[in-house]
Amino acid sequence: MADEPLRAHIEALVRSGGVRRKTATGQLEAEFRRREDVLRQTFRRYVSPRVADKILEDPQLLDTLLSTADVRTHAVVLFADLRGFTSISEQLEPHCVVPLLNEFFSLLTEITFRHEGTVFHMAGDCLMLGFGVPLQQADSAERAVCAAREMLASFGALARSWKERHQIEAGLGIGISEGDVVAGNIGSSSYMNYTIIGDTVNIASRLCQRARAGEMLFSSALKHSLDEHGMDVGATPLPPLQLRGRSHPIDIFCVPLESRMQVSAGSVGA
Repeated sequence: MADEPLRAHIEALVRSGGVRRKTATGQLEAEFRRREDVLRQTFRRYVSPRVADKILEDPQLLDTLLSTADVRTHAVVLFADLRGFTSISEQLEPHCVVPLLNEFFSLLTEITFRHEGTVFHMAGDCLMLGFGVPLQQADSAERAVCAAREMLASFGALARSWKERHQIEAGLGIGISEGDVVAGNIGSSSYMNYTIIGDTVNIASRLCQRARAGEMLFSSALKHSLDEHGMDVGATPLPPLQLRGRSHPIDIFCVPLESRMQVSAGSVGA
């Protein structure tokens, strides 16, 4: 019949259209998977793989992290600072200093991820971390302190290695504070950075500046959380610290590297 070629042509077009739709769908799915992989790899630069997976599984949290909206939340903030960096920079050539910094940051980042913390800032010889943000953690105080103790102990071995290889002296000081922070993407239309700001961050930074090599200093707010969870870290109270812009000093505590840490109730998950 005369219309047979036309019918065959139409059927061929329909089949072709179906193939194209399947191809387009496959390409779209592949693009979604590619973008998810990119997001996953991006998040894993700042948080542990397990936390990255949890973020990607929570559409609301993911939207919050990618948007310009800020969120007020409770968190523990930790600053870790390399002591002796100025002297190291004077003694060694720049091409020798960079590998040492990479060793330093790699060590601290690996420990942070083991305790499911988040890396918010890495610059010069200083690292800023958060626990309980962007994902809430009921044991964020314990995680931060355990991470700090592991950092101090592990850096001791690294510092000895540096001394053997380059005849340089280095130490690590840590400051921790707990309280409310504002988390969000801060910057301009061309560059933004997901970070945390607030009084808690400022206190942790000041405590880190005051800490001597091998010391962990933390605020009374963190001490209160540790006490509530039965975690004894052998903390010694220090004279109150007066911060610029504050009318009253804050109570602070110190845990030197040599002090023994005991956990009398519960344990911190890794």
